[in-house]
Amino acid sequence: MTAATPASALVGAPGTQALQIRVRGRVQGVGFRPTVWRLARELSLRGTVLNDAEGVLIRAAGETATLSTFIARLETECPPLAAIESIDVLPYAGPVPDHFDIVESQHGTADTEVPPDAVVCADCAAEILDPFSRRYRYPFATCTNCGPRLTIIARMPYDRTATSMAAFDLCPACAAEYGDPADRRFHAETTACHVCGPRARLIRFDGRAVSFDQSSMLDDVDATLGLIQKGEIVAIKGLGGYHLACDATQAVAVERLRALKQRDRKPFALMARDLDVIRDYAAVGTEEEATLTSAAGPIVLLQAAGGKRLPDAIAPGLSTLGFMLPTTPLHTLLLRRMRRPVVMTSGNISNTPQVISDEDARERLGTIAPFALVHDRDILNRVDDSVVRFAAGAVRVLRRSRGYAPAPVRLPRGFETAPELLALGGDLKSTFCFVKSGNAVLSQHIGDLDDVQTFDDLTRTIALFREMLAASPGMIVADLHPTYRSTALARKMAAADGMPLLHVQHHHAHIASCLAENGHPLDASPVLGIPLDGLGYGSDGEIWGGEFLLADYVGFTRLGTFKPVPMLGGDKASREPWRNLYAHLMAEMGWCNFAMNFAELDIHRALAAKPRKILDAMLADGVNAPKASSCGRLFDAMAAALGLAFERQSYEGEAAAQLEATVDRDALDNEDRALDYPFTIPNLKQSGLPYIEPLAVWNAVFGDLILKTPAGVIAARLHRGLARVLCAMAVKLARRDSETGARFDTVALSGGCFQNRILLELTVRLLEEQGFSVLTQKVVPAGDGGLALGQAAIAAAQIIRNGTQDIRPIGGSNPCASESQGAS
Repeated sequence: MTAATPASALVGAPGTQALQIRVRGRVQGVGFRPTVWRLARELSLRGTVLNDAEGVLIRAAGETATLSTFIARLETECPPLAAIESIDVLPYAGPVPDHFDIVESQHGTADTEVPPDAVVCADCAAEILDPFSRRYRYPFATCTNCGPRLTIIARMPYDRTATSMAAFDLCPACAAEYGDPADRRFHAETTACHVCGPRARLIRFDGRAVSFDQSSMLDDVDATLGLIQKGEIVAIKGLGGYHLACDATQAVAVERLRALKQRDRKPFALMARDLDVIRDYAAVGTEEEATLTSAAGPIVLLQAAGGKRLPDAIAPGLSTLGFMLPTTPLHTLLLRRMRRPVVMTSGNISNTPQVISDEDARERLGTIAPFALVHDRDILNRVDDSVVRFAAGAVRVLRRSRGYAPAPVRLPRGFETAPELLALGGDLKSTFCFVKSGNAVLSQHIGDLDDVQTFDDLTRTIALFREMLAASPGMIVADLHPTYRSTALARKMAAADGMPLLHVQHHHAHIASCLAENGHPLDASPVLGIPLDGLGYGSDGEIWGGEFLLADYVGFTRLGTFKPVPMLGGDKASREPWRNLYAHLMAEMGWCNFAMNFAELDIHRALAAKPRKILDAMLADGVNAPKASSCGRLFDAMAAALGLAFERQSYEGEAAAQLEATVDRDALDNEDRALDYPFTIPNLKQSGLPYIEPLAVWNAVFGDLILKTPAGVIAARLHRGLARVLCAMAVKLARRDSETGARFDTVALSGGCFQNRILLELTVRLLEEQGFSVLTQKVVPAGDGGLALGQAAIAAAQIIRNGTQDIRPIGGSNPCASESQGAS
């Protein structure tokens, strides 16, 4: 967001004057000062520019009209990695030099953005491949337009001495470039070369010497490729952590990596040297190409296509492949001679944090990869690769990390006076969020907090962000779930610092995250929020996961839901889809009806072999079988009915992902809509809430299985039917609420189930056809990775609207815990 001061706002009459220009945003470490210097010199202005804790400070003197042009050009000629949030102009009466200079940074209380890391730019990539360049084949070439930022920073402002590059003194040639305003490495804090910078080495983890034929291998990086081409697994120290790499076309190497990494079926990320290689294996549209080649350089999920196939072990059961292009000069050099993809997966044992230190790499990766390509530039902050997907006309972030975090989200109109606070998100796909100066600064993806090392990484990263942002939060915000590890941490932090603690309902946070990202003003009318996910703790103490909420930032009213169905075995139901299938059968039709009508089905035989007496007793007594109104568990049950991940999910969302991948696109687009599966909308007896009832759907699914209908057609009918009932519920609630005066014309979609491309696209289209304005998530994940933003927005709104008198500290009642919280 930008807010430049127009020429009419400049102080003074036409003539010569001096101004102090404060620029805030992502303006440090991105070549902004050199741009200011160049523009000022071109316009013959006098003055200075410097970095300080608030951003960039410019003092400039010249003709009023020229100063106005200068300020306008700051925005239009902003460096590619910069993002101006605001430009404030005041008259300046202090001394101004006779020329324009860049002066030394000033330290103080930080109030500027921490820049995200950026992949190797085109200029640096060309330079390292140029035999006449002094950086030919240098793996760590960077400039102001690319290179590490968050991964190497220790504190703000962003200067070389505040990063892990402080260990490398500039050689005379690099120092000359660093000091030359006309050079693209002018004040590039990560600049280096063969003489003075970090160096890459190929090592063995067992300590034995590495030797290779130097007549055929150019250097250690080239020798690493030779190992990969021979079928070896190699650990590679990248930008935000170690990766494990192997030749993606060699099935034996891929399967060995799966076994050693203990990664059962979760898909591997792939890296290819260029777009042509990717197109051999996947379809690349215009938007995907732009994202692959962007400065963020994320993993992009692409539809498998092209004339070549990869081993099934790359992405078992899925129809998509996750590709990225080389992220650093090291990777560019590594893949120079490789005309096929390589696996480039996080360097860890599954469900543990990605390794960033050389010592941990030797200890934790040595049993997986005998060789490692390492370097001597320390990684200070763990930052995983980001993951995005194109859906419903936009690129959508599924995991927000390298290249995107920690770029802030500007809070919408009405949040200008938002107090400083810290929101801790959830336990899965953990992120946290600081609010400061009207910005929500969302951390990089941390991971799942069940792992002790990941939890420790969360606490360490919170401390780092607090220091970098000079943050002084006056409130801690956490999920309503009483046993979340993030909630326990919030209680501990609030008690230690004497701060109030606010609990926020999980699905309310999902919707608030969507509202905040889309700039929905604080004083705007409520929307119908439809959060669909696996589960979250409801304000009634039950498990929710498929809800219809009339919501704004301050509160919500629950208007509708999915049918509550027991989760047999509690958390086990999230991992074993057959449990959800059995629970749905018992809730919808009972075993006798199922056996009488569908005994010939394979799933009948599979379920009959389960301990039904124990399961039925759990259902009858309500023991270890909490009811959940969960869309995610419905997807699991449907997948199990088709034999997808029937026994166990090896990663969260596997069954739903396979169900989406199974969809027959021709049937989805062209089949008679009368064949869509018929969900209905009755009312719950106790609460009177309308709910989505799937009984008729189950009869239709089992009937289609009897008729040997292809699984892809069944999956298509299910997706279409679900999207239709979501829209039907929205229409029903809009009509009902128009009668009571609580009208809405906007629908906000959030929650992990809307990372399903087919469901999202169908639902958006149907809602828009009914005249609704639809809000979706793009820059922040719709899943739990976006929860912290929603929590932060809700807490800020509570304080702005009500002050702190209604926010009770630890042990107090929860102002967000009731079903109706002021939405009007």
